[in-house]
Amino acid sequence: MDFWGSMEMQLIDTHCHLYVDAFDADRSEMIERAVEEGVTQLLLPAIDSSELEALLALEAAFPETCKAMMGLHPCSVKEDVEKELDLVKTWLDKRPFIAIGEIGLDYYWDKTFIKEQQEAFRRQVQWSLDYDLPIVIHSRSSVQDCISILKEFTGKRPRGIFHCFSDDLATAHQIMDLGFYMGIGGVVTYKKAELAEVVKDIPLEWLVLETDAPYLPPVPFRGKRNESAYIKFVAAKVAEMKRLSIEEIASITTQNAKKIFGI
Repeated sequence: MDFWGSMEMQLIDTHCHLYVDAFDADRSEMIERAVEEGVTQLLLPAIDSSELEALLALEAAFPETCKAMMGLHPCSVKEDVEKELDLVKTWLDKRPFIAIGEIGLDYYWDKTFIKEQQEAFRRQVQWSLDYDLPIVIHSRSSVQDCISILKEFTGKRPRGIFHCFSDDLATAHQIMDLGFYMGIGGVVTYKKAELAEVVKDIPLEWLVLETDAPYLPPVPFRGKRNESAYIKFVAAKVAEMKRLSIEEIASITTQNAKKIFGI
């Protein structure tokens, strides 16, 4: 399949964990493949202190392409949450980041620290307002609680993306009503997922593209490691559902990402 009708086409992978050990053997080559496919920016969400050194080293190695976020992932909210949040705040004071993320709630894996997750999310949302940064939200099995917490901020409103959106159209409208965008990744290509039909009815001006690499690879790479070059398969599926050209999908989603992140 010929994905590109123009050498001028650009895409932005708004969410990829390219610093994790799944890429240790071929990280530079993997980034080169993405750039060759027209992926001009690779946005790197933080996880926790254990991955911070690798995250910042990757950004330093590819400063024109890789941009780091800062934040505490909800799955990393444990007994030491205050120590982890202190580190996030220290780095936000120290230097600029492109966003605060990935932050939010996760009720899928473990509900032991739900209250701590909610408080960590609130605090990091407030920091996004203090530092005038967008947020990137992880909301697995918890999207309604994430929405409820965002609604608590009634003055200056937070802005950003619901990463890995995979909910129904009614939820999409709730997210749009908050002024948030939705990150669409490999799940949109899965046959048993209903996301493609939902995406068809979400206005394109509220969508951005992502891979979540090395996780959630699109068809035809399910069961393998995901990488940023594969974002073209996500773009192609969205184009199919919207009955638009892949050039239009690339152009609009890239402009959306540039607007959100100030690129």
